Amino acid sequence: MIEIAVKIAVESWSLLGQMAPYLLLGFLVAGALSVCISPQFVERHLGGRGFGAVLKASLLGIPLPLCSCGVIPVSASLRRHGASRAATTSFLISTPQTGVDSIAVTYALLGSVFAVYRPLAALAAGLLGGLLVMLFARRNHDPDQPEADRPKCTESCCSGHGSQNMFVRALKHGLVTLPRDIGLPLLAGVAVAGAIAALAPANEWQAYLGSGVMGIVLAMALGVPVYVCATASVPIAVGLIHLGASPGAALAFLIAGPATNAATIASMWKFLGGRAMFLYLLTIAVSAVAGGLTLDWLFATLDVGVPTPTDHGQHTAMGVWLSSAWAVILLAILAFSYLVKSHDDEWGDE
Repeated sequence: MIEIAVKIAVESWSLLGQMAPYLLLGFLVAGALSVCISPQFVERHLGGRGFGAVLKASLLGIPLPLCSCGVIPVSASLRRHGASRAATTSFLISTPQTGVDSIAVTYALLGSVFAVYRPLAALAAGLLGGLLVMLFARRNHDPDQPEADRPKCTESCCSGHGSQNMFVRALKHGLVTLPRDIGLPLLAGVAVAGAIAALAPANEWQAYLGSGVMGIVLAMALGVPVYVCATASVPIAVGLIHLGASPGAALAFLIAGPATNAATIASMWKFLGGRAMFLYLLTIAVSAVAGGLTLDWLFATLDVGVPTPTDHGQHTAMGVWLSSAWAVILLAILAFSYLVKSHDDEWGDE
């Protein structure tokens, strides 16, 4: 039992160290974006109608550093300020699938092809969902729901803290708010991936997840009931690849997991209507299958393999020490973010 625990810990630590520098860079970029792209900016530029608003909503949702609770209330606010159902749906589809931090972690653990393709897949899904709502959701410009029915966000990323210095706000979001939002799910995902790498034989599920539509559908089904954020889902996708999943199957999990949580579906039903919600779910399913098949074709055409953390030279002595140092720094920042939260809870958030 002790030997198994040690193997899991070693694999998890290696994975954490590999992703840590890229994740920290993503945190800093997300912090900068949080002061440059506020919820008010989103409302002002996306509160329109037609395909232009759908395109802008899909594009802006890709890097936008919203906290985990912030996507739904900002989307409701978009609707309140004049955005069509189509633009709001596009924003809801593209935003949870990716972000600057998750793109950085995707590059660290899955390589450059995956890191470029994933945001492009989120963009395509947002455009598809918006177009389907424009075409098939009647009364696309209905009046808004009552104020009391709109989702509310109480996190600091939604309030903006405009009285603080912009540099302080950026650091607080990038090194406190965002790590606190994703810290526990991220560590859980790393632990799951470490356990899979340590305990499961490589390619054990290749017959089920290896290639083709069925493997992609199965991976998508695995992602639906288990809600994980865009960043925390990446280590789990690495574990699926270790078990034999194709790149396309891993992508299907990365699309379905972050985008199909119960809170988003329930909120869509309330402020966008049942038909828009159905089209949202249909878009996720179509995007996962089509995107997965396309990614498998792309990897086969380029004749490249999906990289693993051990492909980056971490097995050398210097690589191990450097990886461990980055892991310690990341854990320190995650711990600091929770300590700050505990202090705010005790003394009041100023």
